[in-house]
Amino acid sequence: MKNNTVPLSIIPLLLALAGCSTSQEDLLPVDKDTTMMSIWGKQTGGSNTLYDQRSQLRRPLTEISVQEQQSYTRTAENEVQAQFKRLPNPDMTMYVFPHLTEGENVPVPGYTTVFPLHSRTHYALPGERTEAL
Repeated sequence: MKNNTVPLSIIPLLLALAGCSTSQEDLLPVDKDTTMMSIWGKQTGGSNTLYDQRSQLRRPLTEISVQEQQSYTRTAENEVQAQFKRLPNPDMTMYVFPHLTEGENVPVPGYTTVFPLHSRTHYALPGERTEAL
C-alpha cells in the first residue's frame, strides 16, 4: 500500500514558494516621494471622487435643533420606558376584623390595610399590550 502523505506535505511548500516569487516592487513601489495619497490617486484614476461625494452627503449637526437631537439620543430611562412598560400592579385593600390575639387573648380592633397584588414589579415584553381593554 502506498502512503499519500508525501504529496500532501509538498503542497504547503509549493504555496509558500509561489507567494515568495512576487516582487515587492510590483506590489508596492518603494520611493521616498510615494505616499498613500498618491497610490490612492493612481488606483482611483487621479481624482478624489469618493471623498468629494462623501463630503456632499454629509450634513452639519448645526442644522438640526437641539430638541430633534434629544429625541434621537438614547438614555437609560427612555430605553426602558419605551421598550418595557410596567404591568399594572393594583393595590389590594383588606379589612381585618376585630379579633383576640392567640396567646394573651388581647383584643385587636378592626383595621384596613393596603398591599400590592404582586410582590414584584413585572414588565411587559416589547409589543405586548399594556392598556386596559
